[in-house]
Amino acid sequence: MLAYVIRRAVAGVIMLIVMSIVTFALFFASPIDQASFICGKNCSPAQKQQTAAAMGYDDSFINQWWDFAEGVVKGRDYPDDPKLRETAPETIVHCEAPCMGYSRERGDTVTNLIKDTFPVSFSLAVAAFILWIAGGVLLGVTAALKKGSIIDRGLVGLSLIAYAFPTFFVGLILYKFVAIKWGLADIPRYTSIADGGVGGWLSSLALPAITLAVFFMAGYVRMTRSYVIESFQEDYVRTARSKGLPERTVTFKHALRAALTPIVTMAGLDFAGLMGGAIITESVFNYPGMGKLAVRASQDFDLPTTVGLVILLAAFVIAANIIVDLLYAVIDPRVRLG
Repeated sequence: MLAYVIRRAVAGVIMLIVMSIVTFALFFASPIDQASFICGKNCSPAQKQQTAAAMGYDDSFINQWWDFAEGVVKGRDYPDDPKLRETAPETIVHCEAPCMGYSRERGDTVTNLIKDTFPVSFSLAVAAFILWIAGGVLLGVTAALKKGSIIDRGLVGLSLIAYAFPTFFVGLILYKFVAIKWGLADIPRYTSIADGGVGGWLSSLALPAITLAVFFMAGYVRMTRSYVIESFQEDYVRTARSKGLPERTVTFKHALRAALTPIVTMAGLDFAGLMGGAIITESVFNYPGMGKLAVRASQDFDLPTTVGLVILLAAFVIAANIIVDLLYAVIDPRVRLG
């Protein structure tokens, strides 16, 4: 298993390198002049040239990517100008490894920007993940056990309705009615554990997490129901029932365990995707997460921030795939990694 993890990790590093090259190539091929975009409308040609030289935009595509890769490994100074380092060292910003770049628009390193926004997106993703997994699997198993009954039809119908509502609509409804009109919850504003304790942190995540969980939970209810019903038709489930095992044991130890394999796959990928930032939810509730940072970076043509977020999201997806593959061997003994 260790050899398998090492092979997957090496393949993941290669994939991250390829993704960084592709992202750089897309920005490099864009007709927008990055130096002019940063310098502004009233920028003179000399100022534009100075900005391009300071940010390294006057170099070739290969040199720009190589400087980025070198910064990830060893760190980098911005602007990387030896003369300026001697004459005005106070204007130099040093970015420690792993350095994802320097955002001229926000006056800070991409690493610091991610450090500031990562806790928000991580907290929101974890809270929503717990809600939709617990609710989706539990309601899906209930629907499977009551197949054909009014409970089954009701749960499937409600899940279809919930799945049809877009995230921004659910978020706005919760914000306007639950928080503002009815006053059942505080106005959502992210509070860290250090500032508000565990209670304040959980309270600040309640409405945004429910907004995300409603959409995902609806899909997991139907998916869990389908896979559990399919597992009930397997021979090993019939054998377990013929042995006189309690229905609870048959359902959770045999049928649900087999149904968990595809559910774990989807859960891992969905969670990894949320780690890149729930853009719509963070925008509705004005949460300063990585999703909102990604929107601003794309609007400002902020190449360093965009590349850093793309690589971080890709790393989460790759790590999630490796973890899911390892969980396969735990959930299903028939699976062997080699």
